[in-house]
Amino acid sequence: GKMARKRGKRYLEAAKKVDRQKLYEPKEALNLVKELATAKFDESVEVAVKLGVDPKHADQQVRGAVVLPYGTGKDVRVIVFAQGEKAKEAKEAGADFVGAEDLAEKIEKEN
Repeated sequence: GKMARKRGKRYLEAAKKVDRQKLYEPKEALNLVKELATAKFDESVEVAVKLGVDPKHADQQVRGAVVLPYGTGKDVRVIVFAQGEKAKEAKEAGADFVGAEDLAEKIEKEN
């Protein structure tokens, strides 16, 4: 036969607070998710939405873009390879690093 799955204490505690028969409003569901987040890392949430559209019809295609409030978590660095006047312009425009061959060597050494 099948072995019973052993769940952790945290999971069992959290499961007690969720009513599996209830349909939660989005705001209420999100508050519950935040309240039950006990892991020692940033947890993620998966959302499935039933839209009731037929994607085979071009006019019912669902597409979108989202701008994350904190980006992707990676720092964006602007590096410009230029010399003379253009190097000065790049620095003034806010580039993090500006250089030519010397910069290429620095990058090769560091990576």
